[in-house]
Amino acid sequence: MWCVQTVDGEYRKRMYDILDLYANKNRQVHVIAIDEKPKQIISEKRRPIPMKKDTANIFIAVKPRRGRRIANVTERRAKRDFANLVKDILDSYPEARKLLLVMNNLNTHFPGVITETFGEEKKKRMLSRLEFHYTPKHTSWLDIAEIEINVINMEYIDRRFENLKELEQKVRTETLKRNH
Repeated sequence: MWCVQTVDGEYRKRMYDILDLYANKNRQVHVIAIDEKPKQIISEKRRPIPMKKDTANIFIAVKPRRGRRIANVTERRAKRDFANLVKDILDSYPEARKLLLVMNNLNTHFPGVITETFGEEKKKRMLSRLEFHYTPKHTSWLDIAEIEINVINMEYIDRRFENLKELEQKVRTETLKRNH
């Protein structure tokens, strides 16, 4: 734990909460870990001056005990993009009465983005099926989705992509392969 300055009560509380969620063997409990990663889009092979760079954001949601993944590629990291991922997760598990979401404390990862994106009425329906669980600071080792997104990056997308569509297609293809 070289990057953690202090392991206080709040750190331990969050760490054990996440570990308990991952260890739960009840198939009725749906634990979904979420993370995201920026990805540069570089259309030129040689560096022109000035170099045009675009970025994309890759969201991943992983159900640890089942190995099921949901991935979204967006043009940016915005609150509404996170809210849309949460909606996609809810739509993917229509039978689940409650989904337990594990994520870090990023400024877009909070229930209020559901209201901002979908409005008050839809927020009530969506949030009634969600529980948010946050990892302690500096615990990337504890976020299964962060591990998954780094595996995907190293094995499949650690290269130049000329446009967003090409990146989306590659992420979709590899996610489908890893789900089967």
